[in-house]
Amino acid sequence: MAATTDYDAPRRSALDDDTATESLDALTAARTDKQSPVVDLDETDTGESLELPGADLSGEDLTMPVVPKQADEFTCTSCFLVQHRSRLASLADASPICIDCA
Repeated sequence: MAATTDYDAPRRSALDDDTATESLDALTAARTDKQSPVVDLDETDTGESLELPGADLSGEDLTMPVVPKQADEFTCTSCFLVQHRSRLASLADASPICIDCA
């Protein structure tokens, strides 16, 4: 019968056994040698490709057509999505609500 495995215990390998015997000073020195406070910046990246949440998009064209609400659709008063009449859960207080919001 196989022994049970404790998945909460830290995993150890053969490499971990070697590093466990090293001193704290050696580990700290090795860590600071590999890390650098200097950030590598790409000088060609100007950030112009980023779109900010409040950016002015008045000059942009729509890429998909906007279709007005059809006769067999309703606007949910909870999530404000236009949905087909088959998704109508109830007319609570004369307010149409979809199945997802009901």
